[in-house]
Amino acid sequence: MNIAVAQSGGPTCAINASLVGVFKQGFKTKKIDAVFGSINGIEGIINDELIDLKTVIRTNEDMELLRQTPSTMLGSCRYKLPDYEKDSVVYEKILSCLTKHRIEIFIYIGGNDSMDTVVKLSDYFERIGSDIKVIGVPKTIDNDLPVTDHTPGFGSAAKYVAASVQEIIRDSSVYSIDSVTIVEIMGRHAGWLAASTCMLKANGEEAPHLIYLPERSFSVKNFIEDVRKEQAKHKAVIIAVSEGIKIDPEEYPLESFRSGAEDVFGHKYLSGVGKCLERIIAAELNCKVRSIELNVMQRCSSHICSKTDIDEAEEIGAMALGAALSGNTGKMMCFKRVSDVPYAINIEMVDAREVANKEKFFPDKWINKAGNNVLPEAEKYFLPLIQGEVKIKMKNGMPVHFKR
Repeated sequence: MNIAVAQSGGPTCAINASLVGVFKQGFKTKKIDAVFGSINGIEGIINDELIDLKTVIRTNEDMELLRQTPSTMLGSCRYKLPDYEKDSVVYEKILSCLTKHRIEIFIYIGGNDSMDTVVKLSDYFERIGSDIKVIGVPKTIDNDLPVTDHTPGFGSAAKYVAASVQEIIRDSSVYSIDSVTIVEIMGRHAGWLAASTCMLKANGEEAPHLIYLPERSFSVKNFIEDVRKEQAKHKAVIIAVSEGIKIDPEEYPLESFRSGAEDVFGHKYLSGVGKCLERIIAAELNCKVRSIELNVMQRCSSHICSKTDIDEAEEIGAMALGAALSGNTGKMMCFKRVSDVPYAINIEMVDAREVANKEKFFPDKWINKAGNNVLPEAEKYFLPLIQGEVKIKMKNGMPVHFKR
């Protein structure tokens, strides 16, 4: 038989490592003749745009290079499958493609929206009496998937964000004048990534002095007072803020900094909160202030990726194929943490329904009472996820990336 694998949603530093895990396991499994890659997620299955991965990943060196290359080698999509009852045509196209290529297993690497596809497809195949198995592999830098302890891609993103904020701290400390620097970090409804900057405390940093997450209500008035208090203690105040914090339009018109556009899953395109807070501080405190939006660099900065993250991403991809070969379908693979020190996890399965279209928020118990910082207890959760460095292949002083 043959299998197919696809990547979906926002790129990460580790999603190609999961692809390598699936490919390696498929290559080692005698009953599998070919591992097909679907171009642009589920859209590739719908449009019958598949490639035999053996024609692209030819050597062990190719596999290792792909493993350390960020983004999605197969391309991605944000495609929402319709309900079968409302539109069966797209399902018939998917079945036709899989049947044509003798594909009996489909592995989908993605986030909570991608798990919606896993649920709908596995239900459809069961409805029509097909033996095709569908398994989800988690990924997202937002770390907001329920059930799993963490998601592949998050550790590397957190490592990049923490290192970048540390460099911003050094840059901001060189002048004698008072300053405020606001770092806007990805996180729509869940503040895991912004919260992870608390790890700098483990290396003796005092900053970021303030951390704001979407899990707590935000007050412009309190924000200004928080900054004033920190300015009394620090000449250069560093603030980490999730892009998804909600500012009351009666306090300040944040929406003037955002497009208001939405994707097919109804998610608004964010960014702009840092610039908004910059203008507030400039007007209220009359000091040097700048905002920095880390933007897509958080997703695809492989030059400082976490070895733990890349290793786990590959392993969970391999185990997803093993789960399908054992007859499972409609499941998502997940991490269960055994201990923090020494760090240990198990890889298990969960019904994809428990993940699809749901979110996991940063624990309230790890946020301080004022809602402007993260408590030390969070550090032991974050620190194991960023450990280790991958030996990145370089050429002319720059990282080398795998290109299809």
